[in-house]
Amino acid sequence: MCLLQKKNLLVLCTVALAFFTSCDSLFKENEEKEPLARVGDQYLYKEDIASLITEDMNAEDSTLFVTNYINNWASKQLLLSKSKINLPEDRLAEFDRLVSDYRADLYTRAYVEALVLQEQDTAITESQLRDYYEKQKENFKLSEKLVQLRFICLPGQFLDKDQVVTKMKDWETADKTYLDSIAVQFKKIHFNDSIWVSTSRVMEEIPPLNSTNEAEYLKKSQFFELQDSLEVYLGKVTDVLEINDTAPFEYIAPDIRQLILNRRRLDYIRRIETEIIDEATKKKEFEVYGKNN
Repeated sequence: MCLLQKKNLLVLCTVALAFFTSCDSLFKENEEKEPLARVGDQYLYKEDIASLITEDMNAEDSTLFVTNYINNWASKQLLLSKSKINLPEDRLAEFDRLVSDYRADLYTRAYVEALVLQEQDTAITESQLRDYYEKQKENFKLSEKLVQLRFICLPGQFLDKDQVVTKMKDWETADKTYLDSIAVQFKKIHFNDSIWVSTSRVMEEIPPLNSTNEAEYLKKSQFFELQDSLEVYLGKVTDVLEINDTAPFEYIAPDIRQLILNRRRLDYIRRIETEIIDEATKKKEFEVYGKNN
């Protein structure tokens, strides 16, 4: 055998050895996947549930978890196999279509949402909010009573309650300054009586108020004093809006902002859908047959 043939044979042997070595390595990698259970030709591997075992599980907990997981997996696989055998073909075809549609929806929704997050303009000026409010004002009717009020929660044995009552009623600049100076003695305070608050929120903060007595105490210009076993609540209502009144701009502005953002989002999605169809049509990637048939 000539030297050239020997060299070619050596190269061939080396390549063959490398091929079988790589194949052997590949086969070993496949064999290294440790099966936990089998149903028919479906396998559940250890790596499939490895990420579900958390660090806070002890050995007993993890063993129980794995056992339950295997049993649940097996039950689903067996039921699935039985369903494919016993359900009518038309039902199976319908389910396959639904699964395919759901899979497509998951992918497309995730992609579209990513585009929206990347491109959507979230800047909205107060002028835009007010313009929307004025145009749609008749649609912003209250479904819950709103109040403007100030209130203080005092410990039950507070010594200067009468003076605090006087200050709360008079509400001059000096009164506010005084109450601010001793605010650390109060359990709760709400002095901003220019903002609108729902009655349900007020009742959360003032437990003696409830749905049966709120109409008596939450009236315009009403001063009230309520007490439970631990605390005394002093409040002054400055204004009230009833159910079906037009919601004030300041109260409804966050909702208007969300409405505008939702509209922009829908408009952007429609534009994406239109552009992607137009682009595919121009590139001959999308065609509709039989339009004129």
